[in-house]
Amino acid sequence: MLKEFVEKKHYIFIDEADSWQSAIRIGCKPLEEDGTVDKTYAEEIIECVTKYGPYIIIMPDIAMPHSQEGAVGVNKTAVSFMKVNKPVSFEKDDPEMEARLFFTLASCNHEIHLENMQKLCEMLMIEELVEELLKVTSPEELLELHKKYLKE
Repeated sequence: MLKEFVEKKHYIFIDEADSWQSAIRIGCKPLEEDGTVDKTYAEEIIECVTKYGPYIIIMPDIAMPHSQEGAVGVNKTAVSFMKVNKPVSFEKDDPEMEARLFFTLASCNHEIHLENMQKLCEMLMIEELVEELLKVTSPEELLELHKKYLKE
């Protein structure tokens, strides 16, 4: 999956985001650039998080921004990766609700989406890999981690 992020240019590295809303918009940019999603998708995710709370935080340091399958603005099924150096807070004064790794999901094909989710879950279960992802600064480092940890 890390190799796929690099091959599809579905990655971005930033120092910080002004807000969680800004982080979601920035994290969607790589998907917007190749037409996987349009600008309305980031706003759809923001609307859902505003309505339902920070459901996209799946564990400390890791967010999985997404809306529903077949959401407005989604043209292809894919995942993008964003690393933020300064943690992004989704709830004031709650470090459990901060993220530095963002895996933005876009889905219009159920089968490919499930495959992506399975790969992502398998990857995130490797604690050492997650620790190293928190330190990456380039696509070359993503490829190195792919070789080191993933057998796909």
